[in-house]
Amino acid sequence: MIKMKRNFPFVFTAALLASVVSLSPVLVEAGAGPAQALGSAAAHTVDAPSLSRAQTQAVIASSLSLAQAPTVIAPPPATGESSEIASQPLTLEQAHAIALKNHPGIAAADYRARAADEVFRQARSGLLPQVNLYGSVVQAESANTRIMAGGLNNPSVYSRSAFGAGVSQLITDFGRTSNLAASFKLQAGAEGQNAAATREQVLLDVDRNYFAVLQAQAVENVARQTVTTRQLLLDRVSILAANKLKSDLDVSFARVALEDGKLLLQRAQNDFDSALASLSAVLGYRQQQHFNVVEATPEPIGDTRDVAPLIEQALRDRPELASVRDERDAALRLARSQRDARFPTISAVLAAGDAPSHDVRLPNDYSAGGIQVSVPLFAGGLYQARQREAELRAKAAAESLRRAEDDVTRDVRIAWLNLNNSRERLRTTEQLSRYAANAYELAEARYKAGSSSIVELSQAQLQLTSAQIAETGARYDVLIEESALKYETGGMLAAAARAGKPDLSPFQGVSPTGVGP
Repeated sequence: MIKMKRNFPFVFTAALLASVVSLSPVLVEAGAGPAQALGSAAAHTVDAPSLSRAQTQAVIASSLSLAQAPTVIAPPPATGESSEIASQPLTLEQAHAIALKNHPGIAAADYRARAADEVFRQARSGLLPQVNLYGSVVQAESANTRIMAGGLNNPSVYSRSAFGAGVSQLITDFGRTSNLAASFKLQAGAEGQNAAATREQVLLDVDRNYFAVLQAQAVENVARQTVTTRQLLLDRVSILAANKLKSDLDVSFARVALEDGKLLLQRAQNDFDSALASLSAVLGYRQQQHFNVVEATPEPIGDTRDVAPLIEQALRDRPELASVRDERDAALRLARSQRDARFPTISAVLAAGDAPSHDVRLPNDYSAGGIQVSVPLFAGGLYQARQREAELRAKAAAESLRRAEDDVTRDVRIAWLNLNNSRERLRTTEQLSRYAANAYELAEARYKAGSSSIVELSQAQLQLTSAQIAETGARYDVLIEESALKYETGGMLAAAARAGKPDLSPFQGVSPTGVGP
């Protein structure tokens, strides 16, 4: 404690304190910094008689109490690319709808599904009639022209102009074409399930990045308040040290605390900008958009006390498993198709036409029909090898399905454990934040009373800031883990559908590529 001599002139009198209290809020509101506010008040210094110990402690306590004065800090201006939708609030439902509309991965998955459906149509066409139109205009060199090379026979060639049609219809190939078409249809279904899985993954990415933006924004607010509080503390301690009421060591610790708070704020700002960039990308925008993200309350996950119903739901609803099942069934039908390739093929063939001009040895028109039978006798083991290949691939697909089901069971259990753990951590961090706030209040009171050093106060500030950041992170971690469990159980698309179709008109002016609507 500093000993006070009688008649020692002090610049920090009761009048000065009143000036600081009255002028600081006005200057801060007008845009002046804390140091400017104190500097303005210090201009009104007067000499005064010495203060008693109780009066000195009162001066310190009153000066330090300004560190808790609320100060409105304007957010920094947005940097980077200008955005036409920066002023528009973005809800979680709107983010889901924008991603489903703009994300290139979803468009690519849809194209693959449509392409697979066209492959099925190609295979199915073998079961339908094949109709062809023909036309010929031939001029033979002589009446006895024959084709002498290129084949065992030597057909005659007559001058003519003719047109006609040929029709062929598969009667039966004992299941080969039908099984082949069924295999490709199942493969198309697998691609459709893959497209659904892509949508689920995109929605999960949207949730993660959306809540990451909210989390980074909340941490940035904590960091800003921390910097404001520590700046005010440094200003007050600096003036007290200048008047020999505090030591230079207190000023050094206050400066260290302030710089540490600035580092925290810089990291928080960078995390916020990074989260916005990730959110813009997952929504399908090439340029970063400065969204005004709105706090969201997603649909609750439901009862999570028992993991068994969640695993059962995942095995039933996960589109990845449905895709693997379709691939397994497609491999089985392909194996049957390759087996049936060794059986005969029976087709009906019909041809008819007319010849407006022709050689006198040719008729005016023609028509013919018949049944064609093709029996594969020997192909060097080709059909047997294809059949064995398809059967082995079908067995591999069955094992892949079993592995996929095991992986889904594991992932659901891990997501369930993570969600329960995040909820426990949220309760713990809430208590930690309350205890840290109480400890900070006690440390501040002790420092004001002069019974503790600034080291204790700085440690209490650090613990309070860490507790607030931990609570903020835990709160959004719960929301992220709920979305992760929803994804693992195959419920993301269903939850988005239940949320309804949001209004996207405020976001129509910006192209995903950033080059115009």
